[in-house]
Amino acid sequence: MLQAINNNSDSITKDIQATDARHHLHPFTDSGALNSAGARVITGAEGVYLWDSEGHKLIDGMAGLWCVNLGYGRQELIDAATKQLNELAYYNTFFQTTHNPAASLAKEIASITPGDLNHIFFASSGSEAIDTLIRMVRHYWQLKDKPYKKILISRENAYHGSTIGGTSLGGMTGMHKQGGPLVPDIHRIRQPYWYGEGEDQNEEEFGLSCAKALEDKILEVGPDNVAAFVGEPIQGAGGVIVPPKSYWTEIQRICRKYDILLAADEVICGFGRTGNWFGCQTFGFQPDIMTMAKGLSSGYLPISAVAVGDQIANTLMESGSDFNHGFTYSGHPVAAAVAIENIRILKEEKVIEYVAEDIGPYFQSRLRQVLGNHPLVGHIEGEGLVAGMALVKDKASKTFFEDELDIGLICRNFCFENGLIMRACGSRMVLSPPLIITREEVDELIEKALKCLNLTLESVS
Repeated sequence: MLQAINNNSDSITKDIQATDARHHLHPFTDSGALNSAGARVITGAEGVYLWDSEGHKLIDGMAGLWCVNLGYGRQELIDAATKQLNELAYYNTFFQTTHNPAASLAKEIASITPGDLNHIFFASSGSEAIDTLIRMVRHYWQLKDKPYKKILISRENAYHGSTIGGTSLGGMTGMHKQGGPLVPDIHRIRQPYWYGEGEDQNEEEFGLSCAKALEDKILEVGPDNVAAFVGEPIQGAGGVIVPPKSYWTEIQRICRKYDILLAADEVICGFGRTGNWFGCQTFGFQPDIMTMAKGLSSGYLPISAVAVGDQIANTLMESGSDFNHGFTYSGHPVAAAVAIENIRILKEEKVIEYVAEDIGPYFQSRLRQVLGNHPLVGHIEGEGLVAGMALVKDKASKTFFEDELDIGLICRNFCFENGLIMRACGSRMVLSPPLIITREEVDELIEKALKCLNLTLESVS
């Protein structure tokens, strides 16, 4: 198989782990604990599977980090990178220059974005795209002679990246405690988490109530002071929180009412994850500006983008001044070439349609049929090929586990030990497999998830 290290070579594994422990600081990790245990060494991947240096085969229920939409080992993407490396390995898009991959990718993205999102600004990560959005939105209002419109509103438990800008905009309190001070003039409202916070309201009522929180916040800080509302169509790292159907259309109505830009963070939802090209299409709203990354290249090379509507783009272009923002790798030719090929495959193989009409409904149905009645699973929600499960101590009373017991981490560790990558977001277990997963592979994934839930239940009973 595609393994770079001999499965039987414990010494090689230990050498890599030792080197990793001495020199590599991992993201979102207790480095001391990891170094003591030794990191898992991944050596190969194909389709929806990973192999580690000890010969274990794992089904990747998270598509890497929500990103490997076309699965591992797609030769077309590798060939696109190789071809571009031989033609033009790098040049920047500063200094009044461009190249064919950047220009062509911008055209390709504009061909699939909804509405008038016709202009594309490139970066390398979702976090960089969010920082770009923050600066661009505020600069837009300055150009409109409204520099006081600078407040950005987001949501509690939202994730918008881990740069200072992304951390500030997001709603992860654990992140806010590290590396401050945060960017000022950012406010947050409640998240639309019906199962955990809906109390006695039905889903539609709760969705409208959560949207009203935006209007209340706008009126509290003053409509003339608010630049934009920013949200993920589905909260990803927050545990896959799917808003009620009444939520996004009401959010859009409120933004239009008060002349506030509506910004969608599509870093996770974009490129087919929810059964449409973008999550905003799944939930029926039209953003003025939109970030994307991850599935743009299926994770094969780092690239992100901000799709900008005509209203904002025309103001920038007609200002007669520079937008003093950008990155060394904005529109990197090799990453752009891979993204172009990625979009071509998604179109020609009808991957989005496959998610919408076949594998997405099958995945959602099987999750509920097999796992919905499990004693630990209080609720399952999702769209397309993304889902979240709330783990509870008692289903009938909807009693959650105490903070002292990290039920998600316990379950995640059982998953690793039993050939499944399933992520824990607090007490919620989340899944986001490659879009090319088959029905047989979905059945395998869910069978392994059931086994791991049973082991988790035994360990806490």
